[in-house]
Amino acid sequence: MALVDDVLKGGNVVTGLAVGAAAVIVWPLVRPLVRPLAKTAIKGGILVYREATRLYDGTVRGIGDLAKEAIEEIGPDLAQEAIEEAGEKAVEEVAADLVK
Repeated sequence: MALVDDVLKGGNVVTGLAVGAAAVIVWPLVRPLVRPLAKTAIKGGILVYREATRLYDGTVRGIGDLAKEAIEEIGPDLAQEAIEEAGEKAVEEVAADLVK
């Protein structure tokens, strides 16, 4: 129990040597079990990342399509005016925040 307390508190040289020696002895026994688990976890992470990227790309594309349809419906001139007004308001808000 004292060894665990030393490790959690940051330990000392003896604790570090004990943990290192245990790792050298135990690693060859544990490696055949840990390696497949690590590979599976890495594969799962890669698949999750790939699917999240696809989902993000699809969402961005969908939002772009919606914006394009909205601009086509209201007309490009009106859309440009709305963008300019929104930009002016955003600049005013940032300037007000900077003054505070």
